[in-house]
Amino acid sequence: MTHLVRFADDSGTVRTGVADGTGAVRPFEGAPRVADLLRLSAGELRALTERTLDGPAVFAEGGIVTLPPLDGLMELWAAGVTYERSREARVAESTERSVYERVYDAERPELFFKAQPWRVVTDGEPIAVRDDSALNVPEPELGLVLNSRGETVGYVVTDDVSSRSIEGENPLYLPQAKIYGGSAAVSSGVVPAWEVADVGALRIALAVTRGGAVAYEVETSTSAFHRDPLALAGHLWHAQPFPDGAVLATGTGIVPGMDFTLRDGDTVRIEIEGVGVLSNPVVGDQARLDWLTEAVEQPLIRRERRAQT
Repeated sequence: MTHLVRFADDSGTVRTGVADGTGAVRPFEGAPRVADLLRLSAGELRALTERTLDGPAVFAEGGIVTLPPLDGLMELWAAGVTYERSREARVAESTERSVYERVYDAERPELFFKAQPWRVVTDGEPIAVRDDSALNVPEPELGLVLNSRGETVGYVVTDDVSSRSIEGENPLYLPQAKIYGGSAAVSSGVVPAWEVADVGALRIALAVTRGGAVAYEVETSTSAFHRDPLALAGHLWHAQPFPDGAVLATGTGIVPGMDFTLRDGDTVRIEIEGVGVLSNPVVGDQARLDWLTEAVEQPLIRRERRAQT
């Protein structure tokens, strides 16, 4: 499976390229950012990718540090209540149940900002739970990689980590429940959209391990979407520009019951059929992600941090 990747070589130079599934990585000429790639049309990006695949394999996947596939002026956004299970969970937890019931069937979807590029973690890096929330959960979601025109050019695995008790107390607390250090994880590899024939029936599996045993495990499918996920981009793009593109998490069909919460030391593993796997350890102290600010200029810090978790 081909993936578009953003990575750092041993010198700390950040590049983008194509991982061809055999362990080889071919860099795009000129080391463009992901943001530069998303200024291209879908057709231009595909042509560039195919030309690059014909070039020499300069790097091996084992010798690079993969990075979150967001940079420049990109933003990570998310949609909510796009599955029936999500509506049921929001109604169960909330003191204001009707708002979730109404948005489920409304023409306008729930969309909210999630993170700037520097706040996003990727494979093997820690996600965090808030210490002022009694219920904290992973939310496995198919992510759309959107170019500056709003075209879907790729897919990623995303985890919209959320504080259920904070959102449930009052819908106006949504930003605090959704936007905090360690709440946004995205898989490092972007599967080109032209390699995924149909996003309408992809298996999504979640497993949370604790103390060496599975603490929670469940599956769903994108066939359970209540909305067309590709149509969400039109709502996001309406009335605001994204000159460097964006990633849009399309909502979750997996929400644990009210008797489950993430804990420090857990590991969350999400797999989306045909897209990839995202695995992250859980920490209970947001200060343990303070290194993200240093990693902006020193990307090799990520290798050290992964080795410590």
